Amino acid sequence: MIEFDFVRSSYSGSGGDCVEVALNVPGTVAVRDSKDVSGPVLRLAPAAWDAFRSGLRRP
Repeated sequence: MIEFDFVRSSYSGSGGDCVEVALNVPGTVAVRDSKDVSGPVLRLAPAAWDAFRSGLRRP
């Protein structure tokens, strides 16, 4: 089984509503809900993750 090293965004507040991202597995970006760490993990190709991130706006 793949061991992802998840990290919470530095932009996350203390409210707990955030995602965690793992970049330690080559060719894969893993994303999960920080409130449900045993729940599902979304696995994306790095290009898909980059496209998603480019669509986000910073406040």
